[in-house]
Amino acid sequence: MAAIPLISHRQANGVIAWRGSRAATVADFLGDIERVAQQLPPRRFLVNFCADRYRFAVGLAAALARGQVSLLPPNQAPEMLRQLEHDYPELYVLTDAPRQDRRIEQVAYPESGTARRASSAVPAFPADQVAAIAFTSGTTRRPTPHRKTWGALVRGAVGEARRFGLDRVRAVTLVGTIPPQHMYGLESTVLLALQNGLALHAARPFFPADVRAALANIPGDRVLVTTPVHLRALLAEDTGLPPLKLIICSTAPLSPELAAQAEARYAAPLHEIYGFTEAGMVASRRTVEGPEWHSMPDLRLRREGDEVHVKGGHVESEVPIADVIELRGPETFVLHGRSADLVNVAGKRSSLAHLNQQLNDIAGVHDGVFFMPDEGNEGVSRLTAFVVAPALSREALLQALRQRVDPVFLPRPLVLVDALPRDATGKVPREALVRLARKSMSATGHRAAIVRRLFPADHPAAQGHFPGNPIIPGAVLLDEVIAAATGQFQLSESGCAVNSAKFLRPVRPGDEVLIRLEPQAQGAIRFECRIGDDVVLSGTLRPETSQREDVA
Repeated sequence: MAAIPLISHRQANGVIAWRGSRAATVADFLGDIERVAQQLPPRRFLVNFCADRYRFAVGLAAALARGQVSLLPPNQAPEMLRQLEHDYPELYVLTDAPRQDRRIEQVAYPESGTARRASSAVPAFPADQVAAIAFTSGTTRRPTPHRKTWGALVRGAVGEARRFGLDRVRAVTLVGTIPPQHMYGLESTVLLALQNGLALHAARPFFPADVRAALANIPGDRVLVTTPVHLRALLAEDTGLPPLKLIICSTAPLSPELAAQAEARYAAPLHEIYGFTEAGMVASRRTVEGPEWHSMPDLRLRREGDEVHVKGGHVESEVPIADVIELRGPETFVLHGRSADLVNVAGKRSSLAHLNQQLNDIAGVHDGVFFMPDEGNEGVSRLTAFVVAPALSREALLQALRQRVDPVFLPRPLVLVDALPRDATGKVPREALVRLARKSMSATGHRAAIVRRLFPADHPAAQGHFPGNPIIPGAVLLDEVIAAATGQFQLSESGCAVNSAKFLRPVRPGDEVLIRLEPQAQGAIRFECRIGDDVVLSGTLRPETSQREDVA
């Protein structure tokens, strides 16, 4: 089978990556690949945990050159790595930052050293060479692996460029807010660049200021590859971004209203990608143009009974789509909802079944279940766990879960109960969980409260802060949050501390702020301040005393 080149860049001095404001050329990249490949251990599998996107790309290519397969686990929890080590004995971790869990052999990304280039030719790899294995969150104890050949990954990257008009452009840099270890990040921030003569940005900017700085540091056209969570945070900022050619968004459904706001603010088209681990990217849509999704180039959809299947292009074997799909043609569909079992938190995806398995595997847990309430259930708006564990405390349970799941999936709150409301078949009906959630929140005082605060136009704190551009100081806003919590939950003001706070946009004299307070596990209180639909401040308070007790 014919070999496919690693990159499509034609000039050795062409830019393939930006590391801050410093360019890395094609020659630099190829030299780094040979240097790193020579220093990799003789193993069959690796987990590439390099946070720097350029180093990740070098590590991926070096592994390909050595005939090694990169594993892409759904998270970096120690328990996940132990499972991988069991299934892939020849495993090592390539990292650019030391990790605490040293059970698996760690290889530090070699920043120094020189390699003598054997030739100036771009390396090429057989289309059927397995380049990576991506893992779903799974509904059983172990996530399901899915092999990705080099040919399939390349076809996906080429098809994505065709879809978004990036196949005939140059001097375009991809800036991604998602990590390269996930399929979306791998496809749309690494392979899209390598296979279409584009440049990738090495950093993973997270906060709005970081995104703005990353975009400002690079010349030429810019494509922002992001998620709805990051996009919402960017839009909450008053300041703009450097000019964008395109915005690509994925990991969770995006509302047409948010998409329209982004296009108006940044004067760039926004396209969503729909996909999942088994198939990779499946379809895209320009969200402001309507609900229909269009399959990626060369992919075809067909219905078989109650299932819709996808095949063709970069999807080598036919794959069923688990979500609710309404076909409007072999290449067009409307997505009516994600599967109820899937949970998306901060751009990361897991399944309730997988989380439940990890919870119930903890020694001392007799029974347990995770619950993700629908938005709008009063006082219950975050991932929750109900656990039967008579001999364990909440703190012990959370510490055990940290070893098994990604921190974003830690339940807040975690509620201890005597028994779960299982039915005759052994299942816990969703309606029963909703009732249990409301009952437990009421019994423990975990009820959300909403308080309005009006900052008058002549508010004294704004005088001189700042001349010509008056804003309410952050300390004053936090004082109002603490006062609201003190009044709503009978707390001691002197014993109430700000555990974390994130300011997203200014509050000005004349603004009315809605403060939402939601008690969490261990007595903490999560707060969110809004002006209309915009979040201006969020964080948590940490009262010193709490009268809440476990649910009996």
